[in-house]
Amino acid sequence: MKFHRKRSADQGINLTPLIDVVFLLLIFFMVSTTFTKETHLAVNLPEADGDVTQAPSARIDILITADGKYSLNGVALVNQQLKTLIEALKQLSGGEKETALTITADAQTPHQAVVRAMDAAGRLGFINLSIVTQEPREGE
Repeated sequence: MKFHRKRSADQGINLTPLIDVVFLLLIFFMVSTTFTKETHLAVNLPEADGDVTQAPSARIDILITADGKYSLNGVALVNQQLKTLIEALKQLSGGEKETALTITADAQTPHQAVVRAMDAAGRLGFINLSIVTQEPREGE
């Protein structure tokens, strides 16, 4: 004959339901949270006098920060090498050489960074190239 021992009622707290609730909350917050990656680069434009022109609808914008970092149509490039810039321009243009290309560079941007962007555009054969400036401030 086999006797069973009675188990005592004081064996501790069962954590399984608590862990289940925590995992459900974690999954809920992971699914309901939205992640946005926005690149806002502050650029201080150089000044120039001249007529304001309207840009065509299909265009590529190259933004160059004061420290020489590139961003094409709001997407930052991984480095500042010419090869990377050329490949990104190829992908965005799809081989279309008539696409308008706009270079927006900070007034403190190193000259080499702007020349590199112009060189990349020239090597790919872009013919519509413009540089963004702002009007001079009063009293300067």
